[in-house]
Amino acid sequence: MNATRIVTGHDSAGQSRIVLDGPLVGGAFEHTPGFEVGIAWEAAPLPHIEPGPADSAAALTSVVPTQGGTVAMLVTFPPASAGQGGDPAAAGAEIARRLPGLAECFEPDAPGFHRSDTIDYGVVVEGEIWLELDGGVTRCLRQGDVIVQIGTRHAWRNRSEQPARVFFVLVGAQRG
Repeated sequence: MNATRIVTGHDSAGQSRIVLDGPLVGGAFEHTPGFEVGIAWEAAPLPHIEPGPADSAAALTSVVPTQGGTVAMLVTFPPASAGQGGDPAAAGAEIARRLPGLAECFEPDAPGFHRSDTIDYGVVVEGEIWLELDGGVTRCLRQGDVIVQIGTRHAWRNRSEQPARVFFVLVGAQRG
């Protein structure tokens, strides 16, 4: 994933500075060719502005944030023609290890479908991606399109021949 993450903070004199400069945390998945997830940041429900913040993405314990918390991530969806790799069990184990909290939201009998207690903001950065909802409802989103999902059951499908990249911010919510 060729994306740089810049995180700013303050020095002891209160002057702004760059505290982290490098790649997103994560990267390519071994058992799902072309699928990549890079975590940008995670914030608690009542985040604090600290002079030199620790790398919250490196210490992430769940991709699904607690109520009021946020997780920001860049996801690359490979074209469907890229295939899903040779070992579905290994791919599932890798997703569980690398996307804790989210992996448990996927439905075993409906590939790709999942639902989480979050409000998700997504922006298509590159390519196009299909949103699939209940009852066969679908919608193609293209570069620049924005999606707001409010705890809905959904799946993402890349029907094109090019990778699709979507930047998501997940906000932990209470299901009412």
